[in-house]
Amino acid sequence: MNLYEETKFIMKQNNIIANKNLGQNFLIDENIVNGIVDSANITDQDLVIEIGPGLGTLTSKLLEKAGKVICIELDPKMVNIITKRFKLYSNIEIINQDVLKLDLNKIIQSNKTEKIKKAKVVANLPYYITTPIIMKLLEEKLEIESITVMIQKEVAQRLATTPGDKETGSITYTVWYYTNPKIVLEVPNSSFVPEPEVTSSVIKFDILKEPRIRPKDEKLFFKIIKVAFMQKRKTLVNALINGRIFENREKAEKVFKELEIDPKIRGEKLKIEEYKKIADYISSEEENPS
Repeated sequence: MNLYEETKFIMKQNNIIANKNLGQNFLIDENIVNGIVDSANITDQDLVIEIGPGLGTLTSKLLEKAGKVICIELDPKMVNIITKRFKLYSNIEIINQDVLKLDLNKIIQSNKTEKIKKAKVVANLPYYITTPIIMKLLEEKLEIESITVMIQKEVAQRLATTPGDKETGSITYTVWYYTNPKIVLEVPNSSFVPEPEVTSSVIKFDILKEPRIRPKDEKLFFKIIKVAFMQKRKTLVNALINGRIFENREKAEKVFKELEIDPKIRGEKLKIEEYKKIADYISSEEENPS
């Protein structure tokens, strides 16, 4: 029985129809499944967190390689399926909750043992909440070594690009701040049942031991980027004035001149180091008001 036949059998046996509201498209390509697991470099010393395991296609391969797999699944029907499917495995834990509401740091720490020394995230993410999940994984500064996920191709390109390049979005800076991102696999629509309308990519984020840069005020640094992209059609100066980062145009243009940044530039054209310069300048002025 190939993976397509196995998937259709499990769906029929459990009276399952893919839930579009939950972004369910079931992977049926053995080569892609193996490619994801190989890209993540899973060993028996790894704790793997799988978000949205669905029918357990990827889970099955992860259980063969990892020390332990924690499956986080929102859909009770899917929880029931993987609970029955993997009942003989001793290295699996299934959590029926919304991943966005979980304390992942607590889960990781409670599963560290002498044997299980590293944590990794591996998942075929629901496309409708890709960005919130990735932001959570990065902003909570989890003790994880890498994140290997399948997501919409267009989003993967935005995440993997260098800040300032064509595909840049505000999340690009967060990704670049915390990780080394790399697209490792392209996934055709035919790899799923039902076939999604969008194409997919597998992207791997290797987590940096330290952030790529060190702004004086990390919160302000990310606030400036957020404000810039909330009004990305405006010049950066106008966006930062409207977002109350600067009190007036005179002040904004003075800062840009001193930092040698073009006042007509748009936010998506700035390198991450230039956002740091702006944030550090403002922080210094707040520390030493004239």
